[in-house]
Amino acid sequence: MSSANNLKKSLLVLALATTLAACSDNDNDPIVEEPVISEFTITFSNLTAGQPLSPLSVIAFEDEAPWTFGTTASVGLEMLAESGANEEYLSYENALAAVSAEGAIGPGETTTVIITVEEQETLNLSFAAMLGNTNDAFTGLSSLDVSTLEVGGSLSRTTTAYDAGTEANTETAETVPGPAASGEGFNEIRDDTADIITMHPGIVSNQDGLSTSALGVEHKFDNPVSKIVITRTQ
Repeated sequence: MSSANNLKKSLLVLALATTLAACSDNDNDPIVEEPVISEFTITFSNLTAGQPLSPLSVIAFEDEAPWTFGTTASVGLEMLAESGANEEYLSYENALAAVSAEGAIGPGETTTVIITVEEQETLNLSFAAMLGNTNDAFTGLSSLDVSTLEVGGSLSRTTTAYDAGTEANTETAETVPGPAASGEGFNEIRDDTADIITMHPGIVSNQDGLSTSALGVEHKFDNPVSKIVITRTQ
């Protein structure tokens, strides 16, 4: 009987030690918190009468914007502003998230795009879209702080036209990629006099005396070029 009792005591001690070890392990396991996701719905409206806009590109970031007025355009922005192609632009290395609208937006039309990103203490959104019937004009917002925007809240902004500074504004049929000319899009050669982002001077049509221009007065535009409404939906 003594051996049997000793065996029972040994088994009881072993079971208790195993239970305590398991509890200890559980207590030390790190608590994994699920990231808080912010979702923003962007409504983008083309306010021009004769300029198709390329698919809106939206980039979420913390500090350094993908483009800034008065600085040299990146190759990604150059490609977007000269051809409307945004794959390179959306691969911005400091992006927290990046998304493109599905298609181009014609004069007077509106489109919607949604971007989701992990919540950050500092969160900014940047926007860009090409004016198709130009050499290298684009519109958008360099940086918009949405850090404190609450769910259900909205921000509304209008945008102006910028010149990427990467291609001379010749407006010829060979260099304008939009439907007015169907010319060349991106060209890696930068032949503008100022290789920085500036305000766009506007269209000088063939009716205005630029005989080599493939553009007419119907392609002129005034600022603002577009309207952007950002609503936090999550």
